[in-house]
Amino acid sequence: MSNRIYVKKTYKLFINGSFPRSESGRTYEIKSAKGVFIANPSLASRKDLRDAVTAAHAAQAGWNKVSAYNKGQILYRVAEMLEGRRAQFVDEIVSVTGLTKIKAEKEVTDSVDRLVWYAGWSDKLSSLSGALNPVTGPYYNFTVPESMGVIAAIAPESPSLLGLIDAVAPIIVGGNTVVVLASTKAPLSAMSFAEILATSDVPAGVINILTGKQDEIAPWMASHMDIDGLDISGLATTSHSAVRIAGTENLKRIYSFKSADPGRILAFLENKTVWHPIGL
Repeated sequence: MSNRIYVKKTYKLFINGSFPRSESGRTYEIKSAKGVFIANPSLASRKDLRDAVTAAHAAQAGWNKVSAYNKGQILYRVAEMLEGRRAQFVDEIVSVTGLTKIKAEKEVTDSVDRLVWYAGWSDKLSSLSGALNPVTGPYYNFTVPESMGVIAAIAPESPSLLGLIDAVAPIIVGGNTVVVLASTKAPLSAMSFAEILATSDVPAGVINILTGKQDEIAPWMASHMDIDGLDISGLATTSHSAVRIAGTENLKRIYSFKSADPGRILAFLENKTVWHPIGL
């Protein structure tokens, strides 16, 4: 009989490509569907959110300059890495949520496919949203989509992994950077996904993942003056009104989505109009 002590995994935050503990030192308990203790993920503080936004701001200009083709390739590589660690994610989803292995397998499969799907949109956004506008005069007038900046997102409680992908992927495909709050009840797959990001080609600060409570962090996100947009798809509907009111001070663009579609990408893009003389 082995006397070896089982080494439990430590789940931290993911900010600027690193894994810090919450500066507050706070954690909360996650148990399995059968009530067995699994882990103590970090309970993110307002300072943690500020640090994540600072990292996202620093990374945004560089990420926006990455070509659309390369953004798609980077997302595709993340999908490959997730596929390679399929068994780990299935086990985490099953242990925390109580889903059957078949349903957990489907969620991981859908998550991989969703990353590939969003990657495919990366070099098609100009065709989808841009235009050559008719004008009177010797000019060309182009409308092109541009990134908005730093976007915050609240992932749904369930599905925990696929919901995170749906929150993050459409935001970064358009050249934005993101600070996302993972599922409060089932954050483990989100933090394991952060391990994939840390070893992928996604630059540090482009995706920052926090764990904690929606009712604490959502109002902070809404009132933060350096967050340009907010995806509240995963937020309880009873909190939508208060968050929208809090976001009006800096005219924050706030959306809630019901499904995955290109509109989730376009929602956090701005249209820029360019004039150019004909013949020059």
